[in-house]
Order: sequence, then structure tokens, then C-alpha cells
Amino acid sequence: MASIRRTLSPAYHDRSYQNGAGFSSPSHKFFPNGNSKQFSSSSSSAHLRLLFNAVNLLYRKGWRRSFCRCTFFFLIGFLFGITPFGHIDTDIQAKDFTFPELKPPHVNLQLDDQIVTSVSLGVNTRLQEDKEFTADLIEPLKQLIVVTPTYNRGFQAYFLNRLGQVLRLVKPPLVWIVVEEKVASFETAEILRKTGVMYRHVVCTRNSSNVKDRGVHQRNAALEHIERHKLDGIVYFADDDNVYSLELFESLRTISRFGTWPVAMLAQSKNKAILEGPVCNGSQVIGWHTNEKSKRLRRFHVDMSGFAFNSTILWDPKRWGRPFLNPTRQLDTVKEGFQETTFIEQVVEDESQMEGAPPGCSGIMNWHLHLDTGNLVYPKGWLLQKNLEVTLPIK
Repeated sequence: MASIRRTLSPAYHDRSYQNGAGFSSPSHKFFPNGNSKQFSSSSSSAHLRLLFNAVNLLYRKGWRRSFCRCTFFFLIGFLFGITPFGHIDTDIQAKDFTFPELKPPHVNLQLDDQIVTSVSLGVNTRLQEDKEFTADLIEPLKQLIVVTPTYNRGFQAYFLNRLGQVLRLVKPPLVWIVVEEKVASFETAEILRKTGVMYRHVVCTRNSSNVKDRGVHQRNAALEHIERHKLDGIVYFADDDNVYSLELFESLRTISRFGTWPVAMLAQSKNKAILEGPVCNGSQVIGWHTNEKSKRLRRFHVDMSGFAFNSTILWDPKRWGRPFLNPTRQLDTVKEGFQETTFIEQVVEDESQMEGAPPGCSGIMNWHLHLDTGNLVYPKGWLLQKNLEVTLPIK
């Protein structure tokens, strides 16, 4: 085959270009020998011939050398990419690509004439135990509603602080209802805030000159507050001058309707201690401890700090079948020492509706001391304006 190299006319040899270089055929750059016979046997020789002609034409038109080289190599790569160089088997469907069947190895299991009728993994039993255990963990504790009447007197700050520190150690939920007469004093509110116990400061609007009536009216104000706001929990009357143990408050959460327990009391003569409260067989109340002849006429021999009850009795009496339609309140028309029994008679009918605590009523959980602080000096605002001056004799 004849060579594809083309002899340029003398006009083209003498022609100069803008870059100052003479034009030479691209075939001399890519094929130094000027021979293209090695491409004649390929099916792409015709395409290459057209490509060289196009490049020569571009040089003649004055295009830049760099652009022409980029275009040339791009076309070379494109032609090599689409040119088939071997045989491709397109008959793919005829091939068998199925996977061999996998079978487990055969195992000879000898049972030695033992017949297995059922298999129990214990999954249901374990799940049920875990569910019961979780339910015990997340069961909320009953709320305790502690009612404390207080008034201005010597040791009032000491009594409130002591009771507040005990309540602070009790597990929540607990709400402390402190009742004052006439007005809520700043000093009492300051003590309640410092205890860290959730509290409600209630004011009794009824004026009472008698100490017995004052305590009755203050407790009734707390009962009215519980009934109005429908507080749910166990109500307990805790006077600020008594002594209480943590075991007492923990046992209150076991009460369903009405609970009672024995209380150790300091007699009025201050020379002996007496016991007042229930006699129990387990948690069943079967009798009462009493030592004072004047109180033997009472139906229930219980101290004010020796019982607690469910607050729903106050605002949901139908739940308990309470026979009284009037609000459950303490009475100020009865003799001193009979407020407890007349109040309990409104809550329960007899001992069968009571729960004794602790089991067998065998422990003392609080003490009633009857401390007389009437003759003590009460500083205004619980603070002394001046330091005490002490004069010591010089020896």
C-alpha cells in the first residue's frame, strides 16, 4: 500500500506562523520513519487516516498546537476503547450457574430407648419472675401527710427543728403541714424552708384561748386543707414536742385504712412512764393498754400520736362505707383526753377495721413527754437584741 504521507507545496514550506515555527507534518512526529504499513492490517487504519487529515487541516487553519494535541490524543483513546480486540462469549444464558445443594452431615443419635415427651427451657418462668421483680422496684411509696400544730412559746424553734430533721431522713414522698394560729410567722416559715422538707404552711383563722381547743382547731384546719385539695396519703398527727423514730414513719406506709400502735408517755407527775395503746395478736387489735381511771370510759385508748389513717376517708367516704355524712373533724365540745376516741369513732366502727403495728404491737416507736415550757422566756423573733452580760466576782 502506498504511503499516506503527502508532499506539501513550496508555498506551505515558506509560510511562517505566529509562534515563529515552521509547519511539519504530524506524521513525522508520531512516526519517525514516515511509514504507516504497520497500521494497514488493522480495521482502524481508515479512521486514523481521516484523523491525520483533520489534524493537518487544523494546523492549516491556525489553531493552537496544544488544543490540537489534546484533541488528537482524546480521539486516539476513544478509538482504542471502542475497537474490539478479542472474542467475547455472549451466550450467558446457556451457562449453568446453579449452586450445589448444601446438606447437613448425617448424625447418628442414639437415645438408648429414652423417649423425650417435652422440653421446657424455663423462659416463661424467668420472664414472669423478672416482671414481678421489676414491678416491686417501680411500685411507688405511699405519701405521708404529717400534721403539726404549733404556737409561739419557748423551745418552739428547737421542737420544729428537731422534728424537721427527723422528717428529712424519711424517704419521700412526704408533705409536712404545719398549722399556726392567726398568722403565718416569718420565723416559722424560715425554719420550714431550712429543713429541706416539702411543707405547707397553713393558718387557722379561729381564735382560741384554751390550749385544748387551740390544738383541735389547728388540726381541723389541716383536715379541711387535705379534704379540699384531695391529698392522697396516710395522715398522721405529729405534735412538735414529741419524740419520733424513723421506724414509725416507715411503718405508716403499710397502713391500708387505719393503723395504731402503743405510745410511751411520761406521766403528768413526771415520776413514771406509762404505756397507752393497743394490745395486738399479730396485726389484729384485741385490747388496749390504759392506766388512768378517768379515761377508762373511752371507747379507744389511743394517744393523739398513736394512730394514722388513709386520707381518702376525708374526701371519698363511699370507698370505705363510712356511716357519718358530716365531715370528719375533731370535736372541741368533749372533755380533755376524749378528742382521740371521738375522732376515731368517726373513722372506724370497731377494732376489726384497725391494723396494729409493729407486728404484735411489741415495740415503742414514739414518746409523748408532756414538757411544760410555759414559764420559759420567749425572746421576740427568737433572737436576743443584745448579748447577755455576765458579771463574775473577782477572787
